[in-house]
Amino acid sequence: MKGVKHYKKDGTLYTGGTHKMPNGSLHSGKNHSKTSVKLFHFKELSDTAKKKTRNKK
Repeated sequence: MKGVKHYKKDGTLYTGGTHKMPNGSLHSGKNHSKTSVKLFHFKELSDTAKKKTRNKK
């Protein structure tokens, strides 16, 4: 989604290219590779990851 921030599982903000997998999940990188990781919206993060993200602001 354009305009919506995406985060790695640990709460790190991700700003690079993305691609959507066949199951609908969003991953890092324009194309899938060994280094691609699943991305999340803020509300999907664990409480620990949300706290980490808030502390960086």
